[in-house]
Amino acid sequence: MTDTEILEAVEKIFEEEVNPALAAHAGGATITTVKDAKVYVELQGGCRGCMGARMTMKNGIERLLKEKVPAVQEVVDATDHG
Repeated sequence: MTDTEILEAVEKIFEEEVNPALAAHAGGATITTVKDAKVYVELQGGCRGCMGARMTMKNGIERLLKEKVPAVQEVVDATDHG
């Protein structure tokens, strides 16, 4: 699966599952890029700088994407939490 195909697949999952779940916590996420099967994600709103951001990224978003798109190798937090 190419990076472009991975991007198309994960964009749909973000639209249908990830962002609706994060919106419940006044947050959101966008995919900044896909490179070498790694999905780079930037958290937004209430998720930016949140103490649970790492858990959300690894145990939530990464687990879901790997389950639905097995070609995904890793989800990388591209958020500026500063």
